[in-house]
Amino acid sequence: MSYQRSESKVSKRKHPIQSIIVSSPDKTLLVAVAFLVIIGFMAIFSATAPKCLDEGGNPAQFLIKQLLAFVVGFIGLKFFSNYDYKKLAKWNNIFMIIIVLSLLLVDFTPLGVTVNGAKRWINIAGFQLQPSEFAKPAVVMLLASAFKFDANLFNQEKWIFAFIPILAMIAFIFAQPNLSMVILLLATSVVMFLCAGGSLKLFFSAVIAGITSVVIAATTIIKPYQLQRLRIWRHPETDPQGAGYNIIQSLIAFASGGFSGVGYGGSIQKLYYLPECHTDFIFAIIAEEMGFIGCVLVIGLFFTFVQRGFLIAGRCPDMYGKLLAVGLTFSIGFQAFLNMSVASSFLPTTGVPLPFISYGGSSLIVSLWMVGILLNISKKRIKKIRNVNGEVR
Repeated sequence: MSYQRSESKVSKRKHPIQSIIVSSPDKTLLVAVAFLVIIGFMAIFSATAPKCLDEGGNPAQFLIKQLLAFVVGFIGLKFFSNYDYKKLAKWNNIFMIIIVLSLLLVDFTPLGVTVNGAKRWINIAGFQLQPSEFAKPAVVMLLASAFKFDANLFNQEKWIFAFIPILAMIAFIFAQPNLSMVILLLATSVVMFLCAGGSLKLFFSAVIAGITSVVIAATTIIKPYQLQRLRIWRHPETDPQGAGYNIIQSLIAFASGGFSGVGYGGSIQKLYYLPECHTDFIFAIIAEEMGFIGCVLVIGLFFTFVQRGFLIAGRCPDMYGKLLAVGLTFSIGFQAFLNMSVASSFLPTTGVPLPFISYGGSSLIVSLWMVGILLNISKKRIKKIRNVNGEVR
């Protein structure tokens, strides 16, 4: 008996006592997001004001719409930051049904709105929403619920309630077509699977199968313009007035900006040279007006966001919260990486907005809601307190 007591004392000395505490939301994460949103407001106004004035409209009309979206997003951020993230799981089915039905309306009804050859938006009562944006948190929530106990992909119940709806959403989004969003959702799913302790053997088998599928799709399914993007990516000068035009103009913006930029509002490329400069290529306008310094600032803010998001995941006391935090953080961080890589020609052109910065109400609203969930998760964390030796761990 005395031996057991002494062994217990030794064990206590080696392992500090842990407790779960409730703290204030992660202020560093909130500050990083606030700066990104402010930079977005400034960039949108600068990129769109000349075009609006030229057309005789209000120079701030795009900014006003973005501000309205911010109000909706901020209300959601406040709600989700105070709504226990553990209760989100019970809304999975309802949320999933709404997203799938919205995607069906976009793809197969007159409510779907086509812009630049892609049918991605839905028009309801004069308001346009992009349902594929809302698929990002839906996929994360479904996978977090499926993987919170284990990462067994072949559990029948999990397939029915998580993977089949996710595959349906991906299929509808691919049909729009929105290949960049499909890539984002698949990448997020893979990261969450690995973080949940998924089989590496199964992962590498899936990679091989995926590469094979891409090769087949390249010859049968992928649209001609998507293949053209790959051909023009490394040598845009071969078609300077066609497929390579956007890349060339974006690189000119980067070159013009230099180290310190031409100054706020001084961009030349936004004057009808660079299409979609307020959405997909807004990072190029930031590079031209704020230079290398501005680019480093934006990249640093996103890096801070990702670092804090993964830190929140590591401190969370339960697996469901950990996976939610990982999925939400990676989704926003990877999307930012894709957008900035496209603008700098590091990756082929894809139509993905820069989170918090690009013009687009759906993107801003969803991103802020996802931040609200992250802030709620950050409130609950594991804290190691004094052990029997009086040491703080």
